[in-house]
Amino acid sequence: MKTMMILGALCLIFVFVWERVDVVRLGYQIERLKAQKILLERERDQLQVRFSGLTAPERIAKVATEKLGLIPPQQGQVFMVRQLPQAPASASPVAEQIRVARNIQKTRAGE
Repeated sequence: MKTMMILGALCLIFVFVWERVDVVRLGYQIERLKAQKILLERERDQLQVRFSGLTAPERIAKVATEKLGLIPPQQGQVFMVRQLPQAPASASPVAEQIRVARNIQKTRAGE
């Protein structure tokens, strides 16, 4: 009986120590993930700044003219194309296009 109590006490101590070690391990993991989050947020901010710089209209115009040799269009080279609004489809379909499927079942009395 005494041995069972000692084994039970040792098991409780083991569970308590294991739980504390696990809490400490999780604390370290949380801190590591927080640091990683901060680094990723900084990288995201740097990429947003870089993206804004690369997509700036002034930069695109400069690259187009200096590196690619493009020039602005001359008078008469640009045509504006407008799409006419489409007429709405008729609400009721044409009678010839409607087909009715019928399921005729013969009853035993009518056979």
